Amino acid sequence: MSLPNFPSPWMTEEHRMLQHAAARYMSAQWVPRAAEFRAAGRMSPEVWRDAAANGLLCASTPEVYGGAGGDFGHEAVILLEQARANVSGWGGGLHSAIVAPYLLRYGTEAQKRRWLPKMCSGEFITAIAMTEPGTGSDLQAVRTSARRDSSGSGDHYRVNGAKTFITNGQNANLIVVVCRTGDEKGAKGLSLLAVETAAMAGAPDTATGFRRGRALEKIGLHAQDTSELFFDEVRVPVDHLIGGREGQGFFQLMEQLPQERLIIAVQGIGAMERALDETLRYAKERQAFGKPLWEFQNTRFKLAEVQATVLAARAFVDACIVAHLKGELDAARAALAKAWVSEQQGRVMDECLQLFGGYGYMVETPIAELYVDARVQRIYGGTNEIMKELASRSM
Repeated sequence: MSLPNFPSPWMTEEHRMLQHAAARYMSAQWVPRAAEFRAAGRMSPEVWRDAAANGLLCASTPEVYGGAGGDFGHEAVILLEQARANVSGWGGGLHSAIVAPYLLRYGTEAQKRRWLPKMCSGEFITAIAMTEPGTGSDLQAVRTSARRDSSGSGDHYRVNGAKTFITNGQNANLIVVVCRTGDEKGAKGLSLLAVETAAMAGAPDTATGFRRGRALEKIGLHAQDTSELFFDEVRVPVDHLIGGREGQGFFQLMEQLPQERLIIAVQGIGAMERALDETLRYAKERQAFGKPLWEFQNTRFKLAEVQATVLAARAFVDACIVAHLKGELDAARAALAKAWVSEQQGRVMDECLQLFGGYGYMVETPIAELYVDARVQRIYGGTNEIMKELASRSM
């Protein structure tokens, strides 16, 4: 698998060094075990800790908290290489570039020092529990409640509710739960509460009333740990309220969701580049009617169109990353990038799979996995229909 031969304007020499190191590590350590990860439905906590030891966790977290002290560009190159390696089970992007920023941006100093070093080492694996059965992309409809315990000292919340489609749900031992701490409906009254379930990722749960449901079976992302979570009178210390103030959750979510949506677009770029690379190689090797597929004009034209789409998408996402590194990426542009890139990703995968013919429909062919993994990109992080609504409001 070759790296792109054109530079991105935001990439420094340090970014490129990390990119090559990540590519080497994933090729050597993860790609040979891909079938094992798919069969298990997740990548074990031991794999996470080894990845942390090799610099793949919390690359943008400040060094004072145990991170590498980089920026979003460092997270982006890891995400790009994961997508190019076609190892979909790694939930490190969510852990490092979604959960960690919530703590860095809104957490108290005590919260940062309690959780971030363990996240950087892989001792803690994290999840963020937003979606509930029946709510989908509508975060204002969240029902999970966290009520201050008035029966004793009042230093705990009691959390009740259910979450679904939670990435890292089986592995996670630190879960940021979107819950309702007030009686107000809609956005008001929502808060983020960190729930510790075990002393170390992979250890038995010790939080009374907390239960992990099914590891959900999906049409794609077979190696990714996606689960149901249940909370029944789970006692959580008051000082686990992110930022220490109730009712700030919706604001915190809205401010951080642009980065989550940019992450989805970045993943889409890496996957499209891998698909083009695979299909071009196959077309030059596969014989049909006595000559390589590449010799047919239709094949060359289709792949030229795919290349144009990939280059355009990469340029769009590069521009978004440049803006984001300057603090200038707004919610509307991030939503548009997520929606457009993920839709192009679906079209690219379809065109590439078609050129593989029957082999493209076989699960052992990389393009087949890329194809099914791409479908969820238009759903999670907010459905594309919601993304277009958000984007249109700024027009």
